[in-house]
Amino acid sequence: MEVHDYLRILQARWKIVAVTTVVAVLGALGASLLTTPIYQASTRLFVSTSSGASVNEIYQGNLFSQQRVASYTKLLTGTTLAQRTLDRLGLSDLTPSQLAEKVTASSAPDTVLVDVKVDDASPERARDLANALSDEFVVMARELETPENGGEPTARVVVEQHADTPATPVSPKTKRNLALGFAVGLLLGIALAVLRDRLDNTVKDRKTVEELAHTGLVGTIPLDKERQEHAAIAFQESNSGSAEAYREMRTNLKFLDVDNPPRVIVVTSALPAEGKTTTAINTALVLAEAGHSVVLVEGDLRRPRVSKYLGVVGDVGFSTVLSGQAGLEDVLQPSQYEGLWVLASGALPPNPSELLGSDTAKHVIDDLRARFEYVIIDGSPVLPVTDSVVLAAATDGALLIARHGKTTREQLSRAVGNLGSAGAHLLGTIMTMTPNKGRGAYEYRYYYESDVKKDAPAQQPAQPTGGRRHRGEPTRPEPYRPEQEGHDDAQAGQHYRAPQAYSAESAYREQSVPTAVSRPVAPSPLPGPRNGSVVDPGEQR
Repeated sequence: MEVHDYLRILQARWKIVAVTTVVAVLGALGASLLTTPIYQASTRLFVSTSSGASVNEIYQGNLFSQQRVASYTKLLTGTTLAQRTLDRLGLSDLTPSQLAEKVTASSAPDTVLVDVKVDDASPERARDLANALSDEFVVMARELETPENGGEPTARVVVEQHADTPATPVSPKTKRNLALGFAVGLLLGIALAVLRDRLDNTVKDRKTVEELAHTGLVGTIPLDKERQEHAAIAFQESNSGSAEAYREMRTNLKFLDVDNPPRVIVVTSALPAEGKTTTAINTALVLAEAGHSVVLVEGDLRRPRVSKYLGVVGDVGFSTVLSGQAGLEDVLQPSQYEGLWVLASGALPPNPSELLGSDTAKHVIDDLRARFEYVIIDGSPVLPVTDSVVLAAATDGALLIARHGKTTREQLSRAVGNLGSAGAHLLGTIMTMTPNKGRGAYEYRYYYESDVKKDAPAQQPAQPTGGRRHRGEPTRPEPYRPEQEGHDDAQAGQHYRAPQAYSAESAYREQSVPTAVSRPVAPSPLPGPRNGSVVDPGEQR
């Protein structure tokens, strides 16, 4: 790994580093606050020998004293002196071994000075122990250095400095502990971030998705929290990053196969909760915005969500037609968005896979292909069930959803393999819920809206057709519908114009079960009939 790889990891996983550092600092602070304060009292001893008459004798005496200092530091930390100190003070709550652990003796090289330090939770007792220990050692050293036959001791020890009551504790050192906790937490956080990145097998970039799917990335949809409450995007009013991402995907779809562009498309994913249904809904809407006639089929016959998100009746629909209980004209429902029709799931069948793989399902799909320019099918996830695999084999192909940071490489690879084993054509992949900030984030909103605010004139009134056309695009003629029975405005031999806002027409919403509706005909690019001639309802694009 190079330096920019580590920087990329830190930029993507800075939260791990931050949380680990904060936890380490808080741990160091907690340990400092919970640790009992320790006070330290210190004394200093001076070791000397009897002075000689000559310079050589004095030099030899100094060497002898320095050698004695090294031995005395061992005696000062022994249990014998500790026992004598406890007896002198009359303390019974400490053992000689415990007191010996509290004593530290040290001396500087080439000196005859010994520093004695005693640690204790009480500053007064630390002072008393240090002074008593030093006084007892003076006596002990005299006893050890005095010859057995009497005479002057060969060396003597003097307490050069007695201990005072310490004012501040020597432990814990809060500032040092906090600095150490910060350093340890930072290093540990970086290590965890790198390890997490190495162990992360989710898809997060175009290169990985294209390598696993063996096809191109059709679209990248940024994360939009508003889609959690409202799945459908009002494209005629929205210039958000999500809306522009879907418009870019619409363009890519048209260039997948210029000579024979896909018109019947299954939108599926490896597992649930990857944005499959939301992507299918907005793909249909963005195609309808461009002036195409689109039908959105709720092909997930296990956990349907399209009818709920778009507010259409879901009790009758795809399964009703497949079981022969109703015709396609009886269950097609216009949505509140112009150009978009919905075929709900209907009652949930016990055998969705067999029903979707039947010849009847193929005939229904072919019928929808003849009626509409685009048929978008919201299918079930590929790995749990085979419903979408069966549907994709009977259509122009499938768009496979991969959720950023959620779909693993293995899951995506298995989904691609399942589609390929059934002979389904994988049109491309779509990465959903990509981050809005950081590397690779999309900033459509800033650039697009800033240009609109700068260049656009005063706010124009909304188009009566719902505003599905791009700004500046020439006005298209409203698509005509064949004659519809039972409608007051439909006369024999005349065309019936579809409502401009379907949700506002009580004729399509007040019935508990949708009545038979006319077959929507895609607007033809050729000039319309002249001299009042009537379009044959059987003519399709």
